[in-house]
Amino acid sequence: MQVLLLKEPRDEESGPDPYIQELASHGHKATLIPVLSFKFVSLNTLSDKLFQPEKHGGLIFTSPRAVEAVKMCLEAEERREEWNSSVKEKWNSKSIYVVGRATAALVRNLGLNPLGEDTGTADVLSRLIIEREDRNIPPLFFPCGSIKREVLPTALRENGVSLETLTVYQTAEHPDLEKNLKNYFTEQGAPASIAFFSPSGVKFSLEVVRRLSGEQLPQIKFAAIGPTTQDAMIAEGLCVSCTAEQPTAEHLAAAIATSLH
Repeated sequence: MQVLLLKEPRDEESGPDPYIQELASHGHKATLIPVLSFKFVSLNTLSDKLFQPEKHGGLIFTSPRAVEAVKMCLEAEERREEWNSSVKEKWNSKSIYVVGRATAALVRNLGLNPLGEDTGTADVLSRLIIEREDRNIPPLFFPCGSIKREVLPTALRENGVSLETLTVYQTAEHPDLEKNLKNYFTEQGAPASIAFFSPSGVKFSLEVVRRLSGEQLPQIKFAAIGPTTQDAMIAEGLCVSCTAEQPTAEHLAAAIATSLH
């Protein structure tokens, strides 16, 4: 059956997209349509902070995009050399917290050792941080996007863990979203299942999806990558057929396959 995934494709260099592969193994044909576009900001400030690890108690990454911003700060050869020779080891002597496997893999590529990749949500990660961290360490540094939920900062603040956030990318609607969705529905018709990957993805694409699905909307099985996205879908009045147990390709594909049986 046809499955529509409203997410960005994986970088070309990291091979075929795992979501397409996993769904294919269940006998479903998946198509990716990117919903969001990202613009990096404040990279000079980010760079300054990355090269002063002594001023922070550790790092927090909750999205692949934030790690990408760090990678951009290390593109200059002398920066990269300084990072590899001394700076990354200073960070590795502290805690580097992440949500999800995709983010953890990118963090490892920077030479850092991530903690918490199986937490799956910012809520669960915040509990891990509160359990592990001493209250009198310097602030944890959290590079994040312009549309971040306040769950993590609020939980840490309420528990006396100090945090410094910096917005390093802005999220907007993908410029070709509506055109790509129209083309898909014209060529393939309404899919058997549609998966959403973020609350902002729901915000930017749901209206177009509703319009294009028309009378077939009730037949479509709507899937969510996790509880936060599920909540956003329910808030918009969508009937959510399934939610991945963990935000991975395997878990989402299994959930969709079960809902389509």
